[in-house]
Amino acid sequence: MRTLGWFLILLLGALAAVALLSYPAWLLLHPYFDFPFHRIAERIGLVTLAGGFVLFARRLGLADRASLGYGLPRRTFVRELTLALALGVLTMLLVVAAMAALGLLAPAPAAPHGAALVRLVVLRLASGLAVGFIEETLLRGALQSGIAREAGTATAIGATALIYAATHFFAKYHVAPEAVNAWSGVALLGGSLHSFAAPGTIVDAFAALFAVGVVLSLVRASTGNIAACIGLHAGWVWVMLVVHELAYPRRPAPLDFLLSSFDGFVGWLVCAWTLLLLPPLWGFYRRRAANRADAR
Repeated sequence: MRTLGWFLILLLGALAAVALLSYPAWLLLHPYFDFPFHRIAERIGLVTLAGGFVLFARRLGLADRASLGYGLPRRTFVRELTLALALGVLTMLLVVAAMAALGLLAPAPAAPHGAALVRLVVLRLASGLAVGFIEETLLRGALQSGIAREAGTATAIGATALIYAATHFFAKYHVAPEAVNAWSGVALLGGSLHSFAAPGTIVDAFAALFAVGVVLSLVRASTGNIAACIGLHAGWVWVMLVVHELAYPRRPAPLDFLLSSFDGFVGWLVCAWTLLLLPPLWGFYRRRAANRADAR
């Protein structure tokens, strides 16, 4: 599978750039800007990934609107995205309600309210949409399209979901300014990947994220575009980000194993809920795509 191979090369190239270029970039920027070392490293990784993605998509014939998942007319795309955003919010609020009912969440003592709460909700919506557009364009757009052409839809769904889950375990790792040296890029990369050294501690979160990836890939395969994928993804992330500010996992609790130790949210409960959602969501979007085809 050329597409998968090129994508993995692109990902490894971005990680290598973080390890090798972060310290030289820090030496150039630090005398003039007070940027944290990890922030410089993140930007280097993103720029490398973005630049490589453009070359990768063009080389493999995936740079057109249809391959990237944007083949719908703009008005239809926005309508489908908005509907999916509402569905994403609703379905994630239901699982949050289940967490609260099971005594798994406790209110944050300094939770924002009033104008601060409104600002939080708006900013987290923007974050959710940004995550949805970026990740879905790259994964369910270019990557899934390319693998599906080469190896079939089923392989594309499994491979894309696996990569989607794995990339969520690049942890935040900070290097203090006074500790920065020529090896800090390598140290930061190692710290960012430390979760993979203890797979038993992330198996629940990995299973949940893999299930989410399968659902999004099935929606993409059913609709032929990523409008609904972006909306669902953004809605789920939006609710999660807001809940992280308003509550925290209650530990110890009789059922606290249902929330992962990775982020205190995505775990066995979310995995089970996602598997329950899979048949109705898949069926809904298959019927919706069929109705749209019949109306042409």
